[in-house]
Amino acid sequence: MNAKSTPQSLLDLISQISRMERGTISVLRQGPKGPYYNHQCYEKGRNVSRYVPAEQVPDLKEALAGYAQYRQLTDQYAELVIAETRAALAGSKKSKSRPPSSSPKTRKSSN
Repeated sequence: MNAKSTPQSLLDLISQISRMERGTISVLRQGPKGPYYNHQCYEKGRNVSRYVPAEQVPDLKEALAGYAQYRQLTDQYAELVIAETRAALAGSKKSKSRPPSSSPKTRKSSN
């Protein structure tokens, strides 16, 4: 995490990610014209597998990298907001003092 990162700067970086895709890409098999690619991801709780033409692989790899960057930036954003929240909560505990009791203290007699 960058020492100068702020929640807003991280949100700005996230908004600049133009392509995202979840999952992984792998070589399904080698063919006479080159490798055949497979893209796997989870959708609605199920593993989905798609064939990807070789000419689409660079764009898909860029989209996969975009999603990885998105995840990294959102983790950093969450850490910053959590740290700010904890600091605010700790500060609010220390600054609050207990109000004096309105009823007078009385001693019990020892009879």
